[in-house]
Amino acid sequence: MKARVSIIAAIGRKRELGKAGELIWRIKEDLQRVRKLTTGHPLIMGRKTYESIGRPLPKRTNIVVSREGRPISGCEVFTTFEDALSFGHHIETEEIFIFGGAQIYTNALSFTDRLYLTCIDAEDVDADVFFPEYEKEFTKKIAEEVREESGLKYRWVTLERP
Repeated sequence: MKARVSIIAAIGRKRELGKAGELIWRIKEDLQRVRKLTTGHPLIMGRKTYESIGRPLPKRTNIVVSREGRPISGCEVFTTFEDALSFGHHIETEEIFIFGGAQIYTNALSFTDRLYLTCIDAEDVDADVFFPEYEKEFTKKIAEEVREESGLKYRWVTLERP
């Protein structure tokens, strides 16, 4: 059986992801959720996302997509998203997580079965990186939970294709 491919991301109202190579939001409860969902599963991320984290995430197979293909200690490195995903399917039967950034999300969307989104309710967010359009393809809501941390309102939304 082929593993489900899932994207996990925190986005703003206009699908904002980041600014100047950094995440816009760091919500403690959301980071704990990400760790809980992804532990024990492969994570596919771009080189810039890996560099922003600065280390392999523990208890997960860290798969990095990098045009240069240079080795990264503690990670599996591939030069194309397709090769990274193929490797993920080779080692995992349950779920593979796509972890960013924007270009990886765009490349992965057509292969994706499920979205785990943290939808941040914030206005006038300064961003230079955005999540791809997904609203027409992922219309089946599996779960939704309204949350708030330090006055910031957000929703955990899980979506699939109909």
